[in-house]
Amino acid sequence: MVQAVMPAPIPRSAPSPDRHRPRRPHRPRDLTVLIGATSILALLAVLLLIPVGNMLSAAVSSTGWRVITELATTNTGRTVVWHTVLLGITVALLGSAVAFLLAYVQARVHVRGKRVLHVLALVPIVSPPFAFATALIVLFSANGLISTGVFGTDFGIYGLKGLTIGLVLAFFPAPYINMLGMLRSLDPSLEEAASNLGATRWTVFRKITAPMMIPGLAASFLLLFVEAVADLANPLVLGGNYDVLAARAYHAISDNYDVPGGAAYATTLLVPGFAVYMVQRYWVSRRNVVAVTGKPSGRTHIVRDRASRIALLTPAVAIAAFIVLIYATIIVGGFVKILGVNNGFTFGNFYYVLFGGGLKAVQTTTLLAVIAMPISGFLGVAIAWLAVRKLGRFGAGLDFLGMLGLVVPGPVLGIGYAMTFNTPFIAGTRQFFPALAGGGAILGGAAALVMVYASRSLPGTLRAGVGALHQITPAIEEAAISLGATTAQTLRKVSLPLIRPALLSGLTYAFARSMTTLSPIIFLTTPSTLIITNEINGEVAAGRFGNAFAYCTVLIAIVLCGIAALNLVLRSRAQPHPIAHRGIRRRPRPPASIHATRGIT
Repeated sequence: MVQAVMPAPIPRSAPSPDRHRPRRPHRPRDLTVLIGATSILALLAVLLLIPVGNMLSAAVSSTGWRVITELATTNTGRTVVWHTVLLGITVALLGSAVAFLLAYVQARVHVRGKRVLHVLALVPIVSPPFAFATALIVLFSANGLISTGVFGTDFGIYGLKGLTIGLVLAFFPAPYINMLGMLRSLDPSLEEAASNLGATRWTVFRKITAPMMIPGLAASFLLLFVEAVADLANPLVLGGNYDVLAARAYHAISDNYDVPGGAAYATTLLVPGFAVYMVQRYWVSRRNVVAVTGKPSGRTHIVRDRASRIALLTPAVAIAAFIVLIYATIIVGGFVKILGVNNGFTFGNFYYVLFGGGLKAVQTTTLLAVIAMPISGFLGVAIAWLAVRKLGRFGAGLDFLGMLGLVVPGPVLGIGYAMTFNTPFIAGTRQFFPALAGGGAILGGAAALVMVYASRSLPGTLRAGVGALHQITPAIEEAAISLGATTAQTLRKVSLPLIRPALLSGLTYAFARSMTTLSPIIFLTTPSTLIITNEINGEVAAGRFGNAFAYCTVLIAIVLCGIAALNLVLRSRAQPHPIAHRGIRRRPRPPASIHATRGIT
């Protein structure tokens, strides 16, 4: 008898823990990121995209395309492009080296009077470009006070040599304050561990300190490169026969009223700037190193031996002495009638600036810079936070949009604003907003100047924020989120306190940049909105160097006072540890049944 065998039941697969896991609710932090990214894109569209779009449309016209073709096919055009790229690379390399040297001396070398070196390193960022170039000519030209009066020879200050000296000394302070903040926020325990394992001081620097500074070095190179190729004032004064694209763009617009031709030269400037930007991002992504913690612990290793101190301090002191020489010339020049020609002492130059016709320019420039400073500072930090932490691969596009204010030459940006906002509708708003517009069209007076100031200083604050966030591990912010903090709470109580040095450097750069910007505002100022840099340009063109140097001295004093005020305000609001338990409430512990379904005991 054959016994029937019932087939064994097929066992059901064990339920996946994820099947019974409750769906995560839509968290407010996603909405916060969406609203923040949308708002920033709208602001960037008004500040940069629309004016730059009008510039590009003019560049691809028949006249503009003819200029681009000549740059690519003729020897003269290729020479101009090569001059621009060579100047940018030279200034970026030397400027990054000078910035890192002074920052390392300030943060890691034991020497008395370092505060003096710090102040001297910040002074060049507050100098109007025309006054700085004029001081170099007064000292080192064919009839200069030092070249002819001391050495009896012409140093050949015009051309690549003079442009390199002028641009390096004018633009290195922004990378300097960025690198100084990064060096002070590095975790000293890493260097201590390497030293305890027997590593030499040079090995510690090469294997630990230098790799941790890669984001700051790359950001500094990019910032200096685009600053050098897009600068206008120094090539106009010190360029001589060394022709560059920015000067070509200015002459096309200012002298020949050729807006499409000037836009074509500016569009060509976007190519090397974009290429260096992509190389910088690739290099940082391949060699990125983050700190273990966001808060430094341990004791910072200070260089104290005599030989190392002499090797580091000698070039640093030489740079500081040269800065003193340049600005002593500016200050002394404000107290004489014509420096080197008529050295008669006078107070008339400062009386004109402080109590005469220059007083309105001082007041207006300071007010507009104070308004633009928080806009560019917090906008740059917000873009950096979204690009590095929240948007993934889309963050690169947002980062690039924020850098357009630096890549686009100033004159073309000013013309772009005039082309974009000089419409009948906006012109009709004069009768409704005369105070805000400074007597002109609402976007042709004070409001336009604030927009230009914010867009031009945004790249400096953006690069400072990106460099600081690349140095901090995201695990710290993730820990705050795991404790129940929202995105807004994490940004306010964790991210911002950790990047406070970068925020300070960004606000400092924004205020100084706004006070000293010249090239774009030439096309936007009105008789009711007098600006210091524009007034200096007029005084230099008229040969009244005493008034120009007096303007420059007053401007330096104002910006240094603003930097000191920023330091006091941010230090007074300093918090203890950024991830404090206060203000971040833990969510209620879920029921035990939920933990059981997740397999969490």
